[in-house]
Amino acid sequence: MLIPSRGPHPFSSPCSPVKPSLVEAGASGGHTVRVEFTSVGRQAVLVEVEGSDQALGLALWARNARMPAVEIVPAAATVLFDGVEDLALLRQRLAAWSPSADSPHGDEVEVAVTYDGADLDDVAAAWGTDPEGVVALHQQTRFVSAFCGFAPGFAYLAGLPDRLTVPRLDTPRSKVPAGAVALAGAWCGVYPTASPGGWRVIGRTDAVLWDASRSTPALLAPGTRVMFRDTS
Repeated sequence: MLIPSRGPHPFSSPCSPVKPSLVEAGASGGHTVRVEFTSVGRQAVLVEVEGSDQALGLALWARNARMPAVEIVPAAATVLFDGVEDLALLRQRLAAWSPSADSPHGDEVEVAVTYDGADLDDVAAAWGTDPEGVVALHQQTRFVSAFCGFAPGFAYLAGLPDRLTVPRLDTPRSKVPAGAVALAGAWCGVYPTASPGGWRVIGRTDAVLWDASRSTPALLAPGTRVMFRDTS
């Protein structure tokens, strides 16, 4: 599930969060960008930005710049910096970031899909096309893994334009099979294991989304560019 960036944090912390503070980051388009910092523990800070594009860009930039943190984890509109020994130094170094800064991206991964999902017709109706049109539009979209969550290996893939957003199911399914390729809002995702879910399923894949024996267990780690190929 997606947790609103401004909603209550679902995990306990050894310290109560302090009042958020605003700091100025680099300039973008001639305007100073301000990001919000919230302490969420003795050695962690949550940096709030304006959306998934900025969150991914900041996380990738920070990793490449070797920011002083053990873990850097992007989400829908935040980046968690954990294992930070000097929060003041982190603030100082992050001031050099700008949303316009070039950020490295991961590898490109092609995911083979059989488009026979239970919600394919509903998505076609929402998009004003037929099932073949959904397949074509889905394959034409260049997705990027913005962040991972919900389950190990589940990547929230950004890239769908606003006109192709679809609502979640009114009643979630009690079980969605592993490998289901699904849509919700402006996101695309692939279920790594069987689980309950309310996303609209348009197809299925045999790709292994999570393998702890790999050097990078998540196939679609944040920053990965993703393309879907029809095998129907």
